[in-house]
Amino acid sequence: MSIATKRGDGGETRLAGGIRISKADLRVEAYGTVDELNTFLGFARSICTNQEIRNWTEEIQRSLFRVGSALATPPESRKAPPSITDEDVEALTKLVHQIEATDGILGDWSLPGAHTESAAYEIARTVCRRAERAAVRLTESGVALRPEVLAYLNRLSDVIWLFGRLIEVNAGVDARLRTGETAGPKWSRAWK
Repeated sequence: MSIATKRGDGGETRLAGGIRISKADLRVEAYGTVDELNTFLGFARSICTNQEIRNWTEEIQRSLFRVGSALATPPESRKAPPSITDEDVEALTKLVHQIEATDGILGDWSLPGAHTESAAYEIARTVCRRAERAAVRLTESGVALRPEVLAYLNRLSDVIWLFGRLIEVNAGVDARLRTGETAGPKWSRAWK
């Protein structure tokens, strides 16, 4: 059996449960962007020297397969979608609080590119926000998704942003966008 089935040559793909749809469908865009996020996180993990962040990232990557599968499984599918739960979202929230408690963690805008490893996580963060927007478009089109999927993607972008900041703190890198008198309030939300 070959990976080159040729069934997608006409611009259609098969969802979980065997339903065929256009590769341009909002559902495919959403789970495809989650797949893209997973690859960017894999790259960031591959160059990250902090073992704790690497471990957290790998765990998140495994969870993203469930997120992607939840997005790829329509209600009429014979296959039940994997669940993304409140516990999954809460685990990310706890991680946010844990990293926020780090002495010296940046609480304002950051300028991407101050450190190679943190820059890789910044790219992943922007892809995460794009995945979230794709999932929102999917729900706004009338597709029912578990609310935990959107909450998970929203919280995940916070976690990924904090990974970058933690890398910078550990490396002694100052990546603040604004300095001195022009520094903004702690936890400026403009980057969201």
